[in-house]
Order: sequence, then C-alpha cells, then structure tokens
Amino acid sequence: MKTYKTYTDETLRETVQHGSDRYPFAYYPEDIWQFDFHRVEWHWHHELEFIFVAEGDALCLVGTDKIELSKGCGLFINSGILHRFEAKSSVFVPNIVFSPTLLAPERSPAYEKYIAPIISASVPYQILKPQITWQDCILQILLQIFALQEADEKNELRTICLLLQAWDILSSHLEVSSDLSNPHRLNYKQARLQTMMQYIHDHYMEEITLEMIASSASISKSSALHIFQTGIHLAPVAYLIEYRLAQAAEQLYTTQKSITSIAEETGFTSAGYFCRKFREHYHMSPNTYRRKKTERNL
Repeated sequence: MKTYKTYTDETLRETVQHGSDRYPFAYYPEDIWQFDFHRVEWHWHHELEFIFVAEGDALCLVGTDKIELSKGCGLFINSGILHRFEAKSSVFVPNIVFSPTLLAPERSPAYEKYIAPIISASVPYQILKPQITWQDCILQILLQIFALQEADEKNELRTICLLLQAWDILSSHLEVSSDLSNPHRLNYKQARLQTMMQYIHDHYMEEITLEMIASSASISKSSALHIFQTGIHLAPVAYLIEYRLAQAAEQLYTTQKSITSIAEETGFTSAGYFCRKFREHYHMSPNTYRRKKTERNL
C-alpha cells in the first residue's frame, strides 16, 4: 500500500499548490491511515478547507483543540490555522481546499462583506454535525461537491455555485465580531510558535535546551511552554524529539545508513536511546520500520 506525506516549509506552511492559479480548488479523497505513521502532520495554508468523515473516526487537532469526528460529521478549517489529523484505523475523509478568492475577487464588495470577516475573525474551525439542521445542509452540499469532482466531466461552475451556497450558510451562523483583538493575539502566538519550530528544524542535530528554544523567539521558558502546549499540545522538547524521530524515519527508508549513524546525525545521544524513543513513538523498531517501508515500495 502506498503511503503519503505532508510537505511543509520551515513555518509549517503546506508547500503543495491546491489547484491552479486559474482555478484554485482541489479535491482530495484521502484515507488518513495511508499517510506515514497514520497521520497528516501539522500544517497550515492560506486556503480554506472542508473535510467530511465518510468512514471511520478521525482525531483532528485544530488550533488549540482536540476534536473527535465520527462518521457523517465534517469540519471547516479557517485560513492560516495550524491543524493535524490522526487515525487509529482506516478513516476515509474526502476534503476540499480552495482559495477564498474563488468565492469572490479580493477587495470586491462581496469579499469584504462575507469572506474577509470570517478569515480575520477568531474562528479557527467549525464542527459540522448532521444532527444540526444548518450544519447538515452544508454537509449535504459537500457531498454534492465531492460527487461533481468524481464525475467524468468536472463542472467548475456548478462547484463554485455549491461553494457559495455552503459559504452563505456558514457565514450567516458564525459569530465573527465577539473579540476583534483575539486574532492579533493568535497571530502573535503562532508567529512565536513558528519561530521556535524553525529554530528546532535548523538545529535539531545539535544539543538544544528549552532555554535556547525560548531565546530564539525572545520569550521566557514558561511562555515557550505555554505557546507550544496551546498551539500543538506538546512541550518544546517533546516536539524536538518528535522532529528528530521524523527525520530519522525518513533516513531509514531513503538511505542505507546504519542505525547508529542515523541516531547520531539526528541529534540522539546514543543508538540505544534512539531505538527506545522510536519504539515508544511509532510502536515498532527502526529496523522493522525500514523493512516495512522497503516492502511497500517494491
């Protein structure tokens, strides 16, 4: 079975282009289980996103919250919001990612009245449940959009019309003006979080302390702990270890280097400590992971 991976830059912004410049819309009929380590890693994008859980149960980490989505539920994720998806078994989640400008040109009256307020508001996401009438209306529209993308002849005009219907319902039910100062605080925290993450990405092969991570963003150790915990539900050092393990995992299936060499190159103090952490996190040994990845790619 082929496995997939999320590609991001040093700020965790997803680097893939969703659709094209002329038609910035993309449809992804995805199974989270098929991603490496059964999760879609932390990322964000300027585009808007709607997902629908067609089969299974998904764990979604969006902004500062953990959300469990069961079959039949959906989720709207706002522009610029860090998020991650996890699965304990096969979870089919068709989703669409599209630019806000697909709904209306930027600086147009429609954009400024109906789109910009939501993008700039303190609304990181909206759960969509079939038991709530207006949310179920959006879910049914999403199913129609998915069906259009799976048809032999995709209908861009019909897709945009349905998106506008869904957005009309969503925008009329979201509270977007309750705390105008909150977006600035969120942006401040996310900027600091991304600065510290970039420092970890640049220096993970070296010996790094919590103080060094905090200093990279010119904040205190306690502030660094708080920003990481509320942003991605991990302590800075725990994220450092996860990132080292991810880099080591990539080397395991892209190179023939020894376990000892990989452990040293990814910042671990010993091969034994690396193997223990790898097994704790991925529930298999480095050698087992290398073998499984090799077999899948044959």
